[in-house]
Amino acid sequence: MSCSARVRMVAFALTAASTLTGLVAFAAATATGTATATATITGPSKGNAAAAKPIFSSKCIVCHKADGSGGVKLTGNPTPNWKDAKLWADPKHNDDYLRDCITNGKTKSGMVAWGKTGQIKPADIENLIAYIHTLRAAKAPAAAPAKAAATK
Repeated sequence: MSCSARVRMVAFALTAASTLTGLVAFAAATATGTATATATITGPSKGNAAAAKPIFSSKCIVCHKADGSGGVKLTGNPTPNWKDAKLWADPKHNDDYLRDCITNGKTKSGMVAWGKTGQIKPADIENLIAYIHTLRAAKAPAAAPAKAAATK
């Protein structure tokens, strides 16, 4: 078995285990009445990126890689490359979109519904969104305008 096949298998197993754990926790909370409704948050995240780094390292890194370059293909679509400027230029990839992905998951890409299953709390989802923004590729400095050639 090739190394990449083993990595995909381990990533899938970890995702499946996390999902199962979350579903069990969610079912237990719902059955005991401890699940609470949260207010809907929209717009730019006001999260703390530093607070999200340990969460990203434990739950997200398997599929999204430490540097955010993604590309892991568990199901139909590869995970996003947050270093890609084209992704950030797309108006649909805003904080509301990230919030929805983390909260409700994306079946086609294998994204776990971390918020819906109760594995990541709303405040930590906001922190993760802020952290994802830190993974963006640094913008290249704008070139200084060329000086017009002096003419006499």
